[in-house]
Order: sequence, then structure tokens, then C-alpha cells
Amino acid sequence: MSRLREKYQSEIVDAMVKKFGYKNIMEVPKLDKIVVNMGVGEAKENAKVLEAAIKDMETITGQKAVATKAKNAIANFKIREGMAIGCKTTLRGEKMYEFMDRLINLALPRVRDFRGVNPNAFDGRGNYALGIKEQLIFPEIEYDKVDKVRGMDIIFVTTAKTDEEARELLTLFNMPFAK
Repeated sequence: MSRLREKYQSEIVDAMVKKFGYKNIMEVPKLDKIVVNMGVGEAKENAKVLEAAIKDMETITGQKAVATKAKNAIANFKIREGMAIGCKTTLRGEKMYEFMDRLINLALPRVRDFRGVNPNAFDGRGNYALGIKEQLIFPEIEYDKVDKVRGMDIIFVTTAKTDEEARELLTLFNMPFAK
């Protein structure tokens, strides 16, 4: 069992019950899933770019990535419906906690001029979105083998009802919010 999951089951639940006064332990919000998404705009001209992005994402998450396709055509961007334009992975369970641990303790401190993540990126329903400008911050990615620097979006989906509950949950997981 991962360190973060053990921490959640012992310390975080107690702290959340104390702060929000839940009557039942099942009311305590928990991390449901983490969705890692990478949009690859150049994939419309070159299919190899998408393959490289999928390989990078699989290396980072330790799980198979799925190519995402355009839902509708956009003439200005030269995109047709059904074209592969990105990739995503949904992490749950043990892999989710392991990825979060690596993100918070290894990857985020390697970001240049890092002062913390944006504390206002909650969606109003207890989910948090985080944008990363380059995949190189993850230690699994070898600098020499990278063909192009790509960014990605990481969405933390929680069972929290409000942003305040979700912020407290992520803070207890040591998410480095900017002051």
C-alpha cells in the first residue's frame, strides 16, 4: 500500500472530520481519480508526434494512454471530425496515489521558479485542474530522448462537495498551493 493512501486512511480522515465536523466517516471527501491529458496539435500533420506523446505519457503515468479524437471539425485549425489530436490516461487506486506522490514530491519542485500551484483552479464542484508546461519535470523522462517539449493537464477529481473541502483535502496531501 502506498504511503499517501496510508496517510489518507489515518491522518487525513481525522483532520477532515475535525475541521468540517462530519457525522459519518463516509462523508469525508476522498480522491476519486486523476486524469492526465495531453493535447498534441501537431498530430494533424504528423502521426509520429502523437505516438511519441503517448509513449511519454505512458512512461510518466505507468499506465496505457488512449488517443483522443476531435469531436467536431474546425476549419480554421484544419481539424476534421474523428482526427486523433491528443492522449489521456485515467489513474485510479494504487497508481493514482503513487503518481500523486511523485508529482508533489519529485516533479513540482523541479519546475523553474516554482512558488506553488494556483489555489484558484477549482471548478466549483471540488475538482482541481493543474497545467504543466513541460514533461521534462518528471524524473522518468530522459532529456536526450525528448523530441519536443509538451505540456499536459492534470485533473484531480474528488468526492468533495465544495471547493473548500477539496482544497483542504489536497492541502493535507501536501499539495504546494501558492500563498
